Amino acid sequence: MKRNGAQIVVEQLCVHGVDTVFGYPGGSVLPLYDELYKNAHRVHHIITAHEQGATHAADGYARVSGKTGVVIATSGPGATNLVTGIANAYLDSVPLVAITGNVSVPLLGKDSFQEVDIVGMTQPIVKHNFVVRDVKALRDTLREAFHIANSGRRGPVLVDIPRSVQEDICEYEDAPPLEGETQPTAPFDTRQAVQAIRGCHRPYIYAGGGVLASGAEAELTALAERLSAPVGFSMMGLTAMPHHHSLNLGMCGMHGRYAASVAQSECDVMLALGVRFSDRATGNVEAFGQGRVIIHVDIDLAEIDKNIPSHIAICGDVKAVLADLLRALPPMKGDAWLARVEELKQAELTPPVADFSPRNIMEAVSGFCREDAVVATDVGQHQMWTMQSYPFVKPRTLLTSGGLGAMGYGMGAAIGGCLADGKRRAVLITSDGSFGMNLTELATAVAQELPLLIVILNNGVLGMVRQWQTMFYGQRYSQTTLDRRTDFPALARAFGAAGYRAESLPQLADILGRLPAGGPAVIDCRIDRDERVLPMIPPGGSVQNIVRG
Repeated sequence: MKRNGAQIVVEQLCVHGVDTVFGYPGGSVLPLYDELYKNAHRVHHIITAHEQGATHAADGYARVSGKTGVVIATSGPGATNLVTGIANAYLDSVPLVAITGNVSVPLLGKDSFQEVDIVGMTQPIVKHNFVVRDVKALRDTLREAFHIANSGRRGPVLVDIPRSVQEDICEYEDAPPLEGETQPTAPFDTRQAVQAIRGCHRPYIYAGGGVLASGAEAELTALAERLSAPVGFSMMGLTAMPHHHSLNLGMCGMHGRYAASVAQSECDVMLALGVRFSDRATGNVEAFGQGRVIIHVDIDLAEIDKNIPSHIAICGDVKAVLADLLRALPPMKGDAWLARVEELKQAELTPPVADFSPRNIMEAVSGFCREDAVVATDVGQHQMWTMQSYPFVKPRTLLTSGGLGAMGYGMGAAIGGCLADGKRRAVLITSDGSFGMNLTELATAVAQELPLLIVILNNGVLGMVRQWQTMFYGQRYSQTTLDRRTDFPALARAFGAAGYRAESLPQLADILGRLPAGGPAVIDCRIDRDERVLPMIPPGGSVQNIVRG
């Protein structure tokens, strides 16, 4: 049957199980938006306040649902506004298909109105990108785009579709999604790893986002229990095991939990699962690798030995590798090692802190939320306090910008996560600095009537940068004191949301107890500007340099 390009796009969205997309219309995508209008019963489109917010929403939707997120933007500034969100998805391995319009094919390369080379701009931050110049290639290009985004190490793919291609007509037949891996890995061999683990006395598992991407949460817990191995996490892997499990030590790295970081430094075998060994996670590279055998498991061969040399490398899907290890390894007792880990856990307990501290705010908010509530963050001190203190129980309930560290990520991601979670209560934990970058998306949350709780840890400064200025720059606070007079509760009400201010735990408890059942609400929590994120391993340092207080 005959179909134009815009109709082909909609058909392919449906073939790939896409029922929700995020975006913002414009001249170069008018044909596509006309088809979305006609197919509103099949594809639900969420219009955001800004294209960057749409990309972050598609990212959050993908992380929570496990599906491929889809974002649509027009050419020129619409397309360039996607770049930060695409880079964020790339560094955090989030499956995303970005569809951009462009000027008609005869106008390409002529500096036409709202024309940019978005394919060239995004080349370093996508798994692949395409420009479709012939409508006859559109169906199979979209099939390939979805396949690439959601296979192997997942990530974003961009498809640029000139307006003329959206209007051109060709013969069209449905075709199923492509199957199989885009880059098949060689059969992996776990025999060396099994031998090393059998001979160790202090096993440690370092789990990252690859555990969640492969759906290996059950295998991770089973192997940890089998080996009596404590588990530390990268930021991206934090929800792969319930926080209350006795072997869960929490996040490692620069602002990781004390027990997690010290136990990692004292182990004799480290089984690293789906992690990148980024600089914030390792600190001093030489010190990090000393005195232990490192077994690195990752689906992406390029990550192995990139940052930390491994003694044993296994390139494969984490779930399959863990299943193989579980078949080969017997139960191991580690009473002395677990006793040492328990000492470390007791040593990290801190004395009571000020009444309205971030830790106590996290406790109050988590007590208000269900265990399966989606929690999003922006970037900065509040992000680290969330990683340290929020008691995550269910997988895929944390939305945060790990690799890119993008302030402004949280609001869009929270919207996408809330929609992916069936509009159940979601929480954004943010700060006055980060929220100022994305607060326009509050209009989107109100328009969609989302039950989104926004908790602003408001200290009037750019807290993480100020902390570094305090510790390393002689308290020279260059451009980190904001001196803003924004009334966040009044601003929330202006957008159509509920707005509150809390300056004590009793006030916060009272507000949480009377929040409206539906629609977004903002709570402005006033905290001390000199509250720091501790412990902290200084840049380039090791666990021996850890600052605890």
